[in-house]
Amino acid sequence: MRVDLFDFALPQDNIALRPVAPRDSARLLGISGSGQLSDHIVRDLPQLLSKNDILVFNDTKVIPAQLEGRRGEAKIGATLHKRVDLRRWQAFIRNAKRLKVNDVVDFGKGVLARAEEKYADGSFLLHFLGDEPVEVLLGRAGTMPLPPYIASKRDIDARDAEDYQTMFAREKGAVAAPTAALHFTDGLIAALNDAGIGQETLTLHVGAGTFLPVKVDETDDHQMHSEWGRIEPEVADRLNQARQQGGRVIAVGTTSLRVLESATGEDGIIQSFEGDTDIFITPGYKCRAIDGLMTNFHLPKSTLFMLVSALMGLDTMQAAYAHAIAEGYRFYSYGDSSLLLP
Repeated sequence: MRVDLFDFALPQDNIALRPVAPRDSARLLGISGSGQLSDHIVRDLPQLLSKNDILVFNDTKVIPAQLEGRRGEAKIGATLHKRVDLRRWQAFIRNAKRLKVNDVVDFGKGVLARAEEKYADGSFLLHFLGDEPVEVLLGRAGTMPLPPYIASKRDIDARDAEDYQTMFAREKGAVAAPTAALHFTDGLIAALNDAGIGQETLTLHVGAGTFLPVKVDETDDHQMHSEWGRIEPEVADRLNQARQQGGRVIAVGTTSLRVLESATGEDGIIQSFEGDTDIFITPGYKCRAIDGLMTNFHLPKSTLFMLVSALMGLDTMQAAYAHAIAEGYRFYSYGDSSLLLP
């Protein structure tokens, strides 16, 4: 399909630069399979779902993966994307023309990394030098990797260290938050439990590739970057059992959806999973693992807008986004949410 089919005009005023408080007071746009739209807030979720439904959250934790340094006189920026081993990360580089294989970048505060390899997509393999764990080095020299559409408009500050983590975050390794889950609070989880709506977690370490624009004209020509994910066997068993008993599996965020779909065969049975996935979901794909999706509002011509269009239909999503823009919904990572029930 042509990428420009997934374009739409978004006013800058609709882009959220901070989350609302409390988190569960964000707006929620309900979108049904028939295309019907309904306006709610996130706290309405227990009334919008049914007893025995299960919400599936991503428990990845964002690390301070944004680094600024120098190679000689040249300024070099690095956004870590995917861990390769204990000391090596694939990273997207700013001012990459000034970096060559075997160059050492000084990121300050005693953090040095050697560029060991340059990949075909222009990213580099960085080897962090020394004996200290890389997590310690990043904690000293790194900052939270806010999306470009926020970081270009304001400085990253101490509030973001808390705002850009979900309440489920425990597995360190993401360089972008699973933002649909940013809306959840202890009070909302208690209300969901009272309504008989369950929760499960899986892991997908979201990479910086989620922020990269689609630069091709046809979706078939786009190459997704791989990310590491895991579903424990007991989680897969409980999800399958819930569906057999008439409950629905609702993915909270496109990251949860992509792991679930990667782990599910054509028979619709969710399997345990551990490894890389580069699944790219576009219209024509039929979801096998999930019965609904809670997700924020995505960028024009992005792989994530393509994903929600595959789930609900492109015309439905274009109409839903037009409604959201007209009604002043807040877009992107710190913005409002939507509940898609095909």
